Amino acid sequence: MSKKVLLIIAHENFQPLEYGAPKGILEQSGVEVITASDLPGTAVSSITNEQIKIDLTLEEINTADYDGVFFIGGHGAHDYLENELSYKIAREALETGKALGAICYSTRILAHAGVLENKKVTGWDRDDKLSDILEEAEAEYIRQPVVDDGKLITAVGPLAAEGWAKKILEKI
Repeated sequence: MSKKVLLIIAHENFQPLEYGAPKGILEQSGVEVITASDLPGTAVSSITNEQIKIDLTLEEINTADYDGVFFIGGHGAHDYLENELSYKIAREALETGKALGAICYSTRILAHAGVLENKKVTGWDRDDKLSDILEEAEAEYIRQPVVDDGKLITAVGPLAAEGWAKKILEKI
């Protein structure tokens, strides 16, 4: 049976490399990739103006349908994905044994969802706040490009997107 994963992006200002590199690598490996966002229609990256068709909204997600759920970063993740619905999706993925991950800013979404306790993680920290956020979430901050802890896979940012995708392939 083929694998199926969910990539969650903000409808505006998602990071295109953090989305495109994993999507390409996963699809080339035979994984079906579904893209979800906070709003239906088309998501737009402010960096490249790239437009991505959205398959599902957050409200339509059933985590049982996927082998993994992964949050993409970018400024829009802060603006549009930091919410109770995203937190619920992350908790459901963890509780049902799915692979779960985040890249760049989105590690903070997992922290706020309460799914990082006693986990080793990484993420974007150019504002020097991630260490405190992870300490509050009772997670261990590992300053590496990609960190996996069981079925949890996190990455620092766009330059780590390919390595993150390869780890995702191992865990699903």
